[in-house]
Amino acid sequence: MGTSPAPNPDDLLILLAVARSGRFTTAAEGLGLNHTTISRRIAALEKVLGGRVLARTVGGWELTELGRRAAGAAEHIETAVARIHEGEEETDQVSGVVRVSATDGFSGYIIAPAVAGLRRTHPNLSVEIVNVTRRALQHRSGLDIEVVVGEPQVHRAEAVCLGQYMLGMYASRSYLEENGTPADARELTRHGLVYFVDSMLQVDALDAPRRLVPSMQDSLSSTNVFVHVQATRAGAGIGFLPCFMADPHPDLVRLLPDDFAELLPYWMVLRPDTLRQPAVAAVARALRTQTAAFEPELLGRGRGA
Repeated sequence: MGTSPAPNPDDLLILLAVARSGRFTTAAEGLGLNHTTISRRIAALEKVLGGRVLARTVGGWELTELGRRAAGAAEHIETAVARIHEGEEETDQVSGVVRVSATDGFSGYIIAPAVAGLRRTHPNLSVEIVNVTRRALQHRSGLDIEVVVGEPQVHRAEAVCLGQYMLGMYASRSYLEENGTPADARELTRHGLVYFVDSMLQVDALDAPRRLVPSMQDSLSSTNVFVHVQATRAGAGIGFLPCFMADPHPDLVRLLPDDFAELLPYWMVLRPDTLRQPAVAAVARALRTQTAAFEPELLGRGRGA
């Protein structure tokens, strides 16, 4: 009985590059190859292994069960190659590119300082952030970490609750001087709302203003929460804002805190195969640490507390 040919180690490493990026073109650029070569080498690997190692999804390419086993073997090869020079100098394993998807506010106040701290000791680490406010993806090709609002319903992924944050109603002092300060929710409906574009909002947990004050009309809407803050400061209306983003501005006043205090969770979603990468694991730890350190501000206790 003949034995099956062993897969080419180079083909396994190419598969690993495609799995991490989710795209043939990105893997090709990183490896210095062309797209056609990547396709041909993956096809050769599938022929040797006797099955598909990649499956097309909406977001790119995902590993099949056979592909996950092959990628695991590729990681062992990658580690073995890195150890060749261990006797000469210690290799920093926390290096390379980590791709994160997160909301605008979390990216600015949590990810940015967390990565800045990591890079002081790991200068070869690079983090790419894609800013979106959406529910967790079922297929997250090309992403190592997702941070979403609300508990995610995901398969073949690890979900971790990072913490909670508070949202409240805010207005600028100049706006209130000109338009009056609402004394209750009924009076609030006479003012325009600064918030997300309702038709484009993909996160059910962020529906509080439309649920609590449905008759409040939109005055300025944006998909970017930094725009919400600046528009509220400029007097475009009353903004429903994360406290950690509004409280640092002394020109903003929080309104009716007993009636409008929406507490929402941040969740981190990771694929098990990416979590085995030292760089991804280091970024995930840093995000948990930074979120915990920033908890008073996230919960709206930062101003004057």
